[in-house]
Amino acid sequence: MRALTAAVAMALLLTGCAQSVDPLERLGRKAVTYGAKGVRSGPAVPVVTRVRTADKVVFLTYDDGAERDPRFVRLVRERRLPVSMFLTDSVAGPGYGHFARLRSVGAGIQNHTLDHAALRGLPYAGQRAEICGQQDKLAARFGVRPRYFRPPYGTYDTTTLRAATDCGIGAVVLWRVSMEDGRPAYASGEHRLLPGDIVSLPSTEATGLTLVERTTRLLREIGKAGLRVGRLEDYL
Repeated sequence: MRALTAAVAMALLLTGCAQSVDPLERLGRKAVTYGAKGVRSGPAVPVVTRVRTADKVVFLTYDDGAERDPRFVRLVRERRLPVSMFLTDSVAGPGYGHFARLRSVGAGIQNHTLDHAALRGLPYAGQRAEICGQQDKLAARFGVRPRYFRPPYGTYDTTTLRAATDCGIGAVVLWRVSMEDGRPAYASGEHRLLPGDIVSLPSTEATGLTLVERTTRLLREIGKAGLRVGRLEDYL
C-alpha cells in the first residue's frame, strides 16, 4: 500500500497529458515483465514505455490532436518523419481532414480515447466505451483500426488493460521522454536520449512554442545524440 501511495503521489506531481509514472511502479513488479523488443507483458495487453532495440532510433508520438497547423504537415513530409498521432475524438474530431493529410505523408494514426477521460478507477463498461468507441470512430474515418492505445495522462489500471485487449489493441504505449518548455524531460533512467526512447509531445506548450517549433528543437536534440527518428509501428 505504501508503494502504491508513493506512486500516486509522484503522478500527481507531474502535469499535462504527457506526464506519468513507470508502470512497474503503478502495477507492481510482479504484474509487468519484459518480453520481446522491450515490451512489458502485463495481465492482458502489453504496456510499452520504450523499445528494446540496438538501432539508434527514437520514436515521436503526439497526443490529443488539438494543434492542426498545416506547417506541421509540411515538416513531416519534407523531413519524412515517421510520427505517430494518438488522437482524442472530442479534440481531433472537428479536424480529421488534417490528420488524413498527415496520414497521407506517412504519419500513423492511433487511439487516445473518445473524450480524454482519466481511465484509472472507472468501471469496465466506461473504459471499454472510451477505447472501443474511438477504435470505431478512427476505423470509420481512416479505414484502418488502430493497433496502439495511449491512456490520457498515462494513467491506467488492470481494467484498462482488459478493456484495451477486448477492443483489439495490440499494445498500450506510454513514454520515457516528454517535451516540456521546449526541452526533453525524463520520467526515469538517464537524463539523455537513448536508443528506443518513446517521446511524447502534447498538443499545447506553456511557452507558446508551436508544434513545428517544438518538433524542430527535438530533432536538433536527436541529431546531437547521434540518433534518428524511427517508425514506432515497425518496431512493435
